Parts: sequence; structure tokens; C-alpha cells
Amino acid sequence: MAKAKAVQCKMLSGPDNLVLEESEISEPGKTEILIDIHAASLNFPDLLMTYGKYQFKPELPFTPGMEGAGVISAVGADVCQFTTGERVMFKGKTGACATKICVEEEHVSRLPANLSFEEGAAFAVTFQTAYVSLKRRGRLKAGETLLVLGAGGGVGQATVAVGKALGATVIAAASSAEKLEIARQSGADYLINYGEVDLVKTVLEITDGQGVSLLLDPVGGALMPQGIDTLGQGGRYLIVGFASGDFGKADLKKVRNREIDLIGVRAGEYGRRNPEAGASASQELVKLTEKEKLIPWIGRTWALEETINALKAMESREVLGKQVIKITGEV
Repeated sequence: MAKAKAVQCKMLSGPDNLVLEESEISEPGKTEILIDIHAASLNFPDLLMTYGKYQFKPELPFTPGMEGAGVISAVGADVCQFTTGERVMFKGKTGACATKICVEEEHVSRLPANLSFEEGAAFAVTFQTAYVSLKRRGRLKAGETLLVLGAGGGVGQATVAVGKALGATVIAAASSAEKLEIARQSGADYLINYGEVDLVKTVLEITDGQGVSLLLDPVGGALMPQGIDTLGQGGRYLIVGFASGDFGKADLKKVRNREIDLIGVRAGEYGRRNPEAGASASQELVKLTEKEKLIPWIGRTWALEETINALKAMESREVLGKQVIKITGEV
């Protein structure tokens, strides 16, 4: 057995009571890969899980962190696509805020050549969410107009970048100039600060009154009814998250009259329910990433010992972009 350090959540009282502990980690099972983690990144569900408020509720104690990147140190007997020493990224439900992790082979992919460990750690969850949302669930076609709400957040930034790479005209909407700057550098064609201007009116002006073809919403709340009004006839509304605290309410009469599709997205479950579809989506995304040089926006890098502070900064909305936990991979 190898020794590892891991951030542990032992009570559902938020990030304040997380602790960093050393423990032993077993050798990988037949279909598992042991990874020395060089970097992990945090997502909004990580924060929610420390309160027991996320849809997935891991047993206590658990280690936060849904994604990371590192180097393979051992593989199980039945692992056939990876060998020791390879640079990889991984995703799951928990476990990334640690120095080592055992992961099933199906949740591991090679780190694209254009990404560092920190960038790879910030890539897997948000960019996979963006790709599955736009390509598989939203059926985005080149030339369509895409509206991204919360465009300065992790999923929003990834969606702007992926949408542009897939050939869409991208309208990025966010609540501040700083967040919109992230969207601009990620390729957005138009920027809307919905804290200063009327979202619906501005979108209709940009689209000559036609509305957008596809909308991705990781925010919910009061933005949902406005988002419905930005869609054109037959538009598609991707319901991805609820960073505002609730999903919001849709006017079903408008949905019916304008033949709008309301589409729920759970990118992680998409791959878990259909591993072949999830794997093919991941492979397509890696190719697109290398071709278009897609890169996640890292707002700040923290040490493993600072995981509590990183989560608290996310909770108070003091940070922009992805929050990355830098780890050496050694105890």
C-alpha cells in the first residue's frame, strides 16, 4: 500500500470543517488506474456536497474534487489502454483533492498535448459538460446562434469556447465586465452585461428580432424566464445548473406557442448510463481541443492545504474562472 494525503469531509457543515489527513491507499483493482495527482480543480457541486445539498450525496467521510490530472503510477491487470508514466486527466464524483487516487479506466483520458496539468485538471468536468450539452443534447449546428448565460463561470467559459469551436455565433451573457472579459478571450462574438442592460432586448437586437437557436443556462433563477424570451421559434433551452440557488420557472404557454424544447443535461450521468457514448464524446472533445487549442480559464491556483479557503472564496463569489488545487503527487 502507498501513503497519500487527502482533504476529508467528515460532517455536512460546509467547507470550514474539512481536514487534511494522511492515509494508506490500496493498489489498483483489475480495471483501475493509480494516479499521482499533480493538480485538481473545484466545481460548484464540490461546495454543495460539503453541506449535503447536492443531488449526489457521498457517504462520510469523503474527499472533495470531481476532476484532476497527473501521472499514472500503476495499472490493474485488466487495464488495456494505459501504461505507467502517461500524463492523464480524470473525472468522477469525489476524490481529486488528494495526492493519489485510484480511478476506473473508463473515467481516465490522456491529457491533450496543449494542456498543462493545471489546465487538464480544470478541463474534464466543465468542457465535457459543454460538449455533451451542445453537441449531444443540444444538437448544435455550425452557423446557429448560441446564447450562454453565466458565461464567466467554469461551465459558461467552456461553453463559449466549445460553441465557437463548433462553428456557432456565440453571445455571452454575464453579470460583470470582469466575467465578460473571460468570455471575450474565450471567443465570444457578442457580450451582454445583464446587470446593466435588458437581456432580452439586447439579444433580439443582435439577432434582428429572430432570437437565438440554442441557450445554455447554468444559473437558473430569475434568468430562466428571460432566457425563454430570447429563444426563436423552435429554439432549444439547455438546463444545466442552478448557481443562483434554484432552477427558475418557465412560462409553459410560451414554451408551447413557440415550440421550444426544454432539455435537461447531466453530462456525468450521460456517460455513466451509456459508457460507449460517453467515451466517444470524450474522444471527440480531445480531438477538438487539440485542433482548436481549447484552454480552460484558471482564475487562481491554491495549495492542497488551502482547499478550505478556495471553497469559501467560491461560496462568497470572490473568485473568477476555475479554482485549481496544485498538488505534487507525493506525500
